[in-house]
Amino acid sequence: MDGTLVDSEKLWDVAIKELYARRGRVLAPEVRDATVGGSADGVIRIVFDDLGLDPNPDHMAEVADWIHDYVGELFTTGLPWCPGARELLDALLAADVPMALVTNTHRALTENALNSIGRQYFSVTVCGDEVPEGKPAPDIYLRAAELLGFASGDCLAIEDSINGTAAAEDAGCPVLVVPNDVEVPATARRRHVSSLTQVGIPQLREIYADLQLGLGERSA
Repeated sequence: MDGTLVDSEKLWDVAIKELYARRGRVLAPEVRDATVGGSADGVIRIVFDDLGLDPNPDHMAEVADWIHDYVGELFTTGLPWCPGARELLDALLAADVPMALVTNTHRALTENALNSIGRQYFSVTVCGDEVPEGKPAPDIYLRAAELLGFASGDCLAIEDSINGTAAAEDAGCPVLVVPNDVEVPATARRRHVSSLTQVGIPQLREIYADLQLGLGERSA
């Protein structure tokens, strides 16, 4: 969702930067990059470590709730689509291709976002607070494949971040990578495109077939 379908990663940046500002600090680019696509718990651990805060579980939970509330307010202003994302979802929906929304964002905030994105696209949605571990662990993709009724290797994941790509790949999914702000390394099970405007259903089928053969390094 964040950074792949809608350009909401920047709204998370706003919240985290405000958290730093309230403590007289500035969020460093390398710390920001480490948080992209991470689970809520993982992001909070990174932030607390960087700020030198005592990792008290109650305090960490309080800060995580504050960040989610802050981003939730920003979500109400509307979410900008990433280029080509809505058009691809429309084409897949029209072709009756089952789709799962897989996001580290918690359920309450995801429901808020779905008001903007549109619930009709997705057969199932799985959120970071509904699995034992969020991305980069594979749990969330394994659960989505299970709910769709497919083996994970039969699903093509579309991701924008290092954490998300690792989660999908470790779950056994071939991955179409559409980097947003952070470069994602190449592997034989990943295909990179610069924008979803470059792909329709025929291209998705071709990319999936190539990745099953380990041809991820070829550009699309």
